[in-house]
Amino acid sequence: MSSPSECPPLETKSMSLFERYLTLWVGLCIIVGIVLGKVAPGVAQTLDGMAIYVNDAPVISIPIAVCLFFMMYPIMVKIDFAEVLKAGKAVRPVGLTLFINWAIKPFTMYAIASFFLGTLFLTFIGPEAVDYVKMPFGADLAVGAEYGSGKVVLVDGVKMLEVPLWRSYLAGCILLGIAPCTAMVLVWGFLAKGNDGHTLVMVAINSLTMLVLYGLLGGFLLGVGKLPVPWQALLLSIGVYVALPLVAGFFSRKWLIATKGETWFREKFLHVLTPVTIAALLVTLILLFSFKGETILSNPMTIVWIAIPLFIQTVVIFALGYLLSKVMGLTYESAAPTAMIGASNHFEVAIATATMLYGLSSGAALATVVGVLIEVPLMLMLVKFCVRTQNWFPHQGVSDALEATATVTARE
Repeated sequence: MSSPSECPPLETKSMSLFERYLTLWVGLCIIVGIVLGKVAPGVAQTLDGMAIYVNDAPVISIPIAVCLFFMMYPIMVKIDFAEVLKAGKAVRPVGLTLFINWAIKPFTMYAIASFFLGTLFLTFIGPEAVDYVKMPFGADLAVGAEYGSGKVVLVDGVKMLEVPLWRSYLAGCILLGIAPCTAMVLVWGFLAKGNDGHTLVMVAINSLTMLVLYGLLGGFLLGVGKLPVPWQALLLSIGVYVALPLVAGFFSRKWLIATKGETWFREKFLHVLTPVTIAALLVTLILLFSFKGETILSNPMTIVWIAIPLFIQTVVIFALGYLLSKVMGLTYESAAPTAMIGASNHFEVAIATATMLYGLSSGAALATVVGVLIEVPLMLMLVKFCVRTQNWFPHQGVSDALEATATVTARE
């Protein structure tokens, strides 16, 4: 049996209206974005043109950077880093989660996406189809120069890299594969009746681990895939979209609780922030699909080609986590969130990074959005599977649960 010190359960809210129907909102954003691209193609292009340029290449789109920050901050401010200090007492579930997230998941994503996009579906995507992505940050390459699998070309007077379209999709899949865990996983763990404390701790630990491993694994796998590896932009994206909201969330949380109290922080402040992440996400998606509307309309199966490897990857990682949890003798309350944390993607970071590295109109950014599109229905399916199979595992004892609840109540 788990001891109460193994990440005590915390109070978790069920899905909000935005979260419950996220797939519907994303679908509507696809329609709105495509219509916007047709009716007013200059709107998104003008907004994306408001960027910081380095060596005649756009590096940071200011409107998108603002949207992406507001996607990340509400997630980070919810994290109680005091719980991280207690994680060492739950070595097995925490260790298993880290092992799957960082030693297995990135590489299975690369292998699965490479096989489907670069081999099985290549004829449908188009062997000669190309994508135009941002120049690597800080690189001053002449037109015609080769970089990775790309070649420097001029597009409307701006230097861009011309890369095979399937490799651009692969880049987006890689960025999803190295971005484990999202705030949504707190919802999945709650619906599956898992240990909410363990889930919350892993959100915090993954956020900290991402500061180091996200750039290293991303650069390595992108390089193996012969994709542009703009190291400076990769590190900058980690700083802007992970470190900055992480620091802002930590200090603002500490200050708000000190001045307003924890009850006000949880019941008032977090309640107001709940729709902010998804609202910012949806605005970003509208802009993205206004760029990719022509691609989708000319080849509507594009989303299907990308979704299939992402679907298989999610199911494989979930099954691995669930099976290993059973082998290691974890309780169901730890096994369910352990499996779903690995299966779920931190799509906010993936979208932010793809946008910064390759551009809002890139195939890489589109691939990360497909991850959002399938995330909710697929994870809800896995939640139902967990609930139906919970008798496969031992359960946390009633006395342990009561003691854990008392511990949390006393702390609050």
